[in-house]
Amino acid sequence: MFLKLSDKIMDMFTIIGLVAATCTTISFLPQAVQVIKTKQTKDLSFGMYLIFTTGVFLWFVYGILVKDFPVIIANAFTLIFASTILFMKIKYK
Repeated sequence: MFLKLSDKIMDMFTIIGLVAATCTTISFLPQAVQVIKTKQTKDLSFGMYLIFTTGVFLWFVYGILVKDFPVIIANAFTLIFASTILFMKIKYK
């Protein structure tokens, strides 16, 4: 079966969204690993991670409400990484 042009464009939009989400999500992984390994968080901004984690949580909720798969998946993983960093920042003041 052939997809309509609009279906192909929507598939392309979804792929772009998934690739963008993967890039922005994975960008937090090295910081999370570094913090877990070294337990050093003094140079990280608590305020930034608190606001960022709150924003990511709200994007996650938004993704669920509008049923947007790339937004849900990306923000679920980013929330895990950012929350880990925030938790470590609080724990290792």
